[in-house]
Amino acid sequence: MHNDTTPRLPDPSGFGSDPFTDILRHGARKLIEQAIQAELTTLLAAFSTEKLEDGRARLVRHGYLPEREVLTGIGPVAVKVPRVRDRKSGEEKITFTPSILPRYLRKAKSVEELLPWLYLKGVSTGDFSEALAALLGPNANGLSATTITRLKAGWWNDYEAWQKRDLGNRRFLYIWADGVYFKPRMAEEKQCVLVIVGADEYGRKELLAMTDGFRESTESWRELLLDLRRRGLKHDPKLAIGDGALGFWTALREVFAITREQRCWVHKTMNVLNALPKSLQDKAKGHLHDIWQAETKAQANAAFDFFVETYGVKWGKAVGKLVKDRDALLTFYDFPAEHWKHIRTSNPIESTFATVRHRTRRSKGCLSRKTGLAMAFRLMISAQRKWRKLDGQNRIPEIIQGVEFRDGLRHIQAAA
Repeated sequence: MHNDTTPRLPDPSGFGSDPFTDILRHGARKLIEQAIQAELTTLLAAFSTEKLEDGRARLVRHGYLPEREVLTGIGPVAVKVPRVRDRKSGEEKITFTPSILPRYLRKAKSVEELLPWLYLKGVSTGDFSEALAALLGPNANGLSATTITRLKAGWWNDYEAWQKRDLGNRRFLYIWADGVYFKPRMAEEKQCVLVIVGADEYGRKELLAMTDGFRESTESWRELLLDLRRRGLKHDPKLAIGDGALGFWTALREVFAITREQRCWVHKTMNVLNALPKSLQDKAKGHLHDIWQAETKAQANAAFDFFVETYGVKWGKAVGKLVKDRDALLTFYDFPAEHWKHIRTSNPIESTFATVRHRTRRSKGCLSRKTGLAMAFRLMISAQRKWRKLDGQNRIPEIIQGVEFRDGLRHIQAAA
């Protein structure tokens, strides 16, 4: 038996023959054809009783439209759409457009969503063709820098429409607030984006408000909160979670007077540790962890006192940062234990904006403040689909009714 040892040069396009992908693409084409045929059969059946005067069917098949390619996550897929002929004259003609394949569709929604993610993840517009070819195949055309320019304009239009949406029928039990800084241009000071995420009466988290603020001033936060009122938000949230920025809390008390306050443990931990020498930070972090991971408020207070006694003599500045927000750091104990992991930090905002900062660093100062805000909005809207709903959704009606919780459990008052 002869073994062929002749070396083979790689495909100059960068893509060799891939039978597996070819099979997937062929299967996708067959599935699309079957779905379109099912829709067409339904349409023809709906008009099967309508006849012309000579007894012929009013609606019949009439060949195919020209074949077109739709760009999908496995590359371009060729599709053909059947045509129908309406023989009846004098009325509006019946046409056939399959719901899964609109008339001008050229890219699957998953590909449309891939474009902003590539941009937000730091791929420059000049590298788009190469990046998309690597992901979708060498025939991934029509995705140029012009496409990104169009997308960015669309992001701003979407943001403006979203800002005006009606909130009259909505209720949010928890809100998370943060002012996030990033630098849109090398010559400008950092941009501050004020962000509020809410959890509604069904436990769903969503981006509630976002605007370009003047630092984290009380005036900027007040304007943002009052806008929520103006658009119909009637009920004060039960709890607000955020860092120690005084601007937000002052504005909150003015606009949502009965909303309780919970300081973010992630921000607080970083602030305290930054005031300690590095040699102590690991140990101190463990002691801080003992506070907010305690099962009861009494145990948390005991751990709190231990931290103060341990570090207070030498490191008064660090302890002072902790002590000044003591009550607000432990508010979560008065809410259902199932919700604790959601309401102890403002993590949904912080983790999402890490990507925004990465994008603005990669953009080398090419973003305007308007583009930076629109880009941040688009990222938040994309990210919120992956945000976890609140655990313990059966507790939500109890919170709305004002049921008292102690140490995360429903408190039953003794009869008088």
